[in-house]
Amino acid sequence: MQNVLIIVHAPPYGSERVLSALRLATALAGNEARPAVRLFLMSDAVVAGLANQVDAAAGGGLREMIEALVAQGVPVKLCRTCAQARGVHELPLIVGTAIGTLPELAQWTLEADKVLTF
Repeated sequence: MQNVLIIVHAPPYGSERVLSALRLATALAGNEARPAVRLFLMSDAVVAGLANQVDAAAGGGLREMIEALVAQGVPVKLCRTCAQARGVHELPLIVGTAIGTLPELAQWTLEADKVLTF
């Protein structure tokens, strides 16, 4: 089984890079080859992991995509340092996501067959 790590740096709103990363993660997680997919949000992308964002009907949808990935067993972590720098580390996260650390990201990177960044 392949192990794919997706690292997202881009801000969740203002460009479509986070949306593209989540769409790819969704396609990979649902692929019949069943690769192991992991998602690590860094820099401004940590905001995408916050709960209470608007749903797709109100012009959002990133929260629902992350919830669907979590439901498929995709680990989703938010960089602790990045979340602290933005003052969001104590805000509620999307259920099933967690704050992660650079050593965890390093381990995920070493275990990955492919690393993709957005």
